Amino acid sequence: MPDDVHRTVPKPSLTIDGEMRDGFVGAIGNTPLIALPKLSAAIGRTILGKAEFLNPGGSVKDRAARGIIEDFEARGMLVAGGTIVEGTAGNTGIGLALVGNARGYRTIIVMPDDQAPEKYGLLRAYGADLRVVAAAPFTNDANYYHEARRIAQATPGAVWANQFENTANRDAHERTTGPEILAQTGGSLAAFVAAAGTGGTIAGVGRALKAHDPGIRIVLADPYGSALYSYVKTGTLAVEGDSNAEGIGIKRIVANFDGAPVDDALRVDDAAMVEMAHWLVREEGLFVGGSAALNVVAAARYARTLPAGSRVVTILCDGGDRYRSRLYDAEWLRANEVVPKARDLSFL
Repeated sequence: MPDDVHRTVPKPSLTIDGEMRDGFVGAIGNTPLIALPKLSAAIGRTILGKAEFLNPGGSVKDRAARGIIEDFEARGMLVAGGTIVEGTAGNTGIGLALVGNARGYRTIIVMPDDQAPEKYGLLRAYGADLRVVAAAPFTNDANYYHEARRIAQATPGAVWANQFENTANRDAHERTTGPEILAQTGGSLAAFVAAAGTGGTIAGVGRALKAHDPGIRIVLADPYGSALYSYVKTGTLAVEGDSNAEGIGIKRIVANFDGAPVDDALRVDDAAMVEMAHWLVREEGLFVGGSAALNVVAAARYARTLPAGSRVVTILCDGGDRYRSRLYDAEWLRANEVVPKARDLSFL
């Protein structure tokens, strides 16, 4: 297949006859916006979850993967047979591997050794060249982020996705996720609440929503162990506590988050995150991962500060199947002292 085919940037979620999508890449996006009826009734405000776990690669990171790859193609930096390298907690690597497979690229994925084992298994099944390194802080040169950069620099024909600093990530959400939410809500929502890992989702969606209505509140949901809550509240980076949440929370300001139109922030502890994960599958039939559950906790708590009947949108980042050995495993829950006990929403 000629190189120019791979450099062509298709329109997002191309449809044929209004129904079929154009391959794996065309199936990314246009996810449903799901009302959470029991939670909404309990708090007197409508909570809506953007069902990003229904993307073909199983997470919101499919959007960033497509956006990053298409940007490289458009700039002539990635051609047939090329290699994509990335350091990731898992979901971005999964998205890159699958989009890469569909477009004819090899992927090298670097992950720290403290993530849920299900994600390592998926990456290997998808044919990615997975390199697992010892978990280390960002300031340590052995950190997975720095290792990915070195591998990309040493690999002929490779690009480094660099999801934290590559603003094609943020742009993908401003171009697709934000407008989808506006279309699905008719532009009528009081707030958008989301966690940040790279910051691409909250920044991109926030920019799109603010362009439509500056009065829409953009609210960060942050786990303990991250410095972003402090940054939003005080303008300084300070860390308190720790968290087992995967793929969210960061201790520095990266390009995708820099300048994000964030109005407020809430901090959510692991116990509440786990309680909500189990409440959602038991009461709403939604089997989601920790970041999605944390988002819903923050969305519900923030919604309670708004007038009755307000609409709040959040992101259901990925499904629970990638965390069965952790969030949904009795032994892991006991070991981390987060066994869910609530039968109601008292943990909010």
